[in-house]
Amino acid sequence: MLKELLMRRRSVRRFIKRVMPRELFDYLLWVSYGEVNGRLVVPSGGATYPIHIYAVLGDVEGLEAGVYRYLNREGKITLHLKGDLMRDLSRACLNQRYVAEASFNIVIAVHYPRITSVYGERGVRYAILEAGHIGQNIYLACAEEGLGTVAIGAFNDELVSRVLGLPKGIDPLYIFPVGYPAE
Repeated sequence: MLKELLMRRRSVRRFIKRVMPRELFDYLLWVSYGEVNGRLVVPSGGATYPIHIYAVLGDVEGLEAGVYRYLNREGKITLHLKGDLMRDLSRACLNQRYVAEASFNIVIAVHYPRITSVYGERGVRYAILEAGHIGQNIYLACAEEGLGTVAIGAFNDELVSRVLGLPKGIDPLYIFPVGYPAE
């Protein structure tokens, strides 16, 4: 029930080391920006969908450490960069240790021209609102599954972009470490 999930939703900043089952990882990506019946699980201004979802993996069952891009329309991931970049991402997030301690991190990035070409500068606001919808979905799914997360907006944009190898014009907007709560 939604009311129960909202009551359990909280920010978690301490994680235990535990491998995340692949099915939970896939589920968290789907609730963030997945497709259902030809539409995505979050609203988007003018259905422009300017968001890109990346996952930085530490401990996910059956997947090597690295940066993955979520291809939401296909419901699959592709390896974007190989290697354990969790500590590098943590440093780019102003040394917030829980970024490195999580099983993985969901990074919400945005391609502003996709929405500003329709709405002008107001499109920036719409993209930020869309990221908020995604964040709430992540929080509620974590509450549902007994996982923890915390919304991170404090980071060095340039360093995060470099760690993730983001293409030019794709900017990091929000980061959600996901793992098993230590608390």
